Amino acid sequence: MVPKEIDGVPTDVLAIGYPYAGGCDASEAGIQTLAKKARPAKGGYSVGHYQITAGTIATGVYDILPGGTVSPPAHGIGIPPRSYILSNNHVLANSNDASIGDPILQPGPYDGGTVPADVIGNLSRFIPITFEPPTPRAQHNNLIDAAVAEVPFHDIDREVYWIGDIRGWRRKSKVVVGNVIKKTGRTTNFTVGRITAINATVDVGYEGGKVARFKNQFISTALSAGGDSGSLVTTLDNIAVGLLFAGSDTATIINPIETVRSLLKVEVAEQIL
Repeated sequence: MVPKEIDGVPTDVLAIGYPYAGGCDASEAGIQTLAKKARPAKGGYSVGHYQITAGTIATGVYDILPGGTVSPPAHGIGIPPRSYILSNNHVLANSNDASIGDPILQPGPYDGGTVPADVIGNLSRFIPITFEPPTPRAQHNNLIDAAVAEVPFHDIDREVYWIGDIRGWRRKSKVVVGNVIKKTGRTTNFTVGRITAINATVDVGYEGGKVARFKNQFISTALSAGGDSGSLVTTLDNIAVGLLFAGSDTATIINPIETVRSLLKVEVAEQIL
């Protein structure tokens, strides 16, 4: 049973089916623009660790610069020493099973990417996910499914296909139920949806029968399918709000971009809007 309140905040239960975070299957096959090789690659294109199927590039990001902070958030100044592709842990780090330095392919293996011809970069860092088994869900404290791969500056474009340049990013406290959002992803291309829940706790299925419980998530109407994992979610006026990582037939699950920035220590955009 879910309590009526947690720390004085009212709770509710939203039926969203069984969310799953995974790669492509046969239903996502076919000739698609976003499943092709592109240099520089943009947000929305196929990408993946060399041992997975395929997911989606969110956008190009860089390390928080000197003087930048996460709480409260502030932008630093200087020259970014490295550039990265942002996507999910289960896309770039094979759900914790990868090693730092592993090759990342664009397009992903499912879309024909091979080593060494299609290596765009190498896994740089990821936030580990706690799974059941072996850890009981009640002990999980997962907040994001996210990772970055270092890539040459000239091989990643921060523009998102069919969306354009990202104007800034939004704090999670400013995202509310009813906000209209959009994304571009490898499988379903460009889609538009609406935020239906915030501060949600969600149990998400992964390959191998594993389950991970995530806290403080956004939920939206269904706007994704397998292979769209890693898509950057924005407002209609191109302000980043989250990182798509899972979905069901009726809903999509999104990590708040503020949390992604804070834990991975990367900048998605230069303005907080």
